Amino acid sequence: MSMLIYLIPVALLLGGGALVAFLWAVRTGQYEDLDGAAARILLDDEDDKPLLK
Repeated sequence: MSMLIYLIPVALLLGGGALVAFLWAVRTGQYEDLDGAAARILLDDEDDKPLLK
């Protein structure tokens, strides 16, 4: 029972940290373009091709 005195504040701190990290990610625009990264992986850029001599 005495272990709950330590575990409850630790759980609250971890949950609060996760909430702060999520809110920071939303405010900085990390979730703005979810489909863009998936589409960019399929596109073939001209700059990425090796030079043939």
